[in-house]
Amino acid sequence: MKIALWIFLFFATFGFMEFMAWFTHKYVMHGFLWSLHKDHHKKDHDSWFERNDAFFIFYAVVSMTLFFLGNYTSFWYGWPLGFGILAYGIAYFLVHDIFIHQRFKLFRNANNWYAKGVRRAHKMHHKHLGKEDGECFGMLLVPFKYFKSQQTTPK
Repeated sequence: MKIALWIFLFFATFGFMEFMAWFTHKYVMHGFLWSLHKDHHKKDHDSWFERNDAFFIFYAVVSMTLFFLGNYTSFWYGWPLGFGILAYGIAYFLVHDIFIHQRFKLFRNANNWYAKGVRRAHKMHHKHLGKEDGECFGMLLVPFKYFKSQQTTPK
C-alpha cells in the first residue's frame, strides 16, 4: 500500500507542478519578480545564463529540502514529493530550455502535433516583451487552440 501511495504522490506532485509553474509564471515572474524574468523576454546581457534561471534554484531548494526531510525525519512523504518536483524540473528544462529555446542544440527536428502546439503557445507568450498583457503561461499543458490550428498533411 505504501508503494501505491508513493507513486500516487509522485504523479500528483508532478501534475501539481504544472499548476505551480503557471501560477508562478503569471503572478510572480510577470508580477513582483519581473526584474528576474524580464531578461528571458528581452535579452539585455551577453551571458548564457539569465536572471530568470534563479527560479530553477528556488524549486531545486524546495525539492532538496523534501529529500532531506524524507531521509532524516519520519516525513517519508518528502521522497515522492521531492522526486515529483525534480521530475517536473527535468521536464521543464528539456521542454522549455532545450526544445523551445534551444539553449542546447537538441530536439531541433521534433515535429509532432504536441511539439508544434507547445512551441506555438510559447511563441505567443514571448510576443509580449513587457510584463503586462501576457498569454499562455503554462508549459506542458497549453490551450487547445494552439493544437487545433495546426495543418496536418497525410502521408
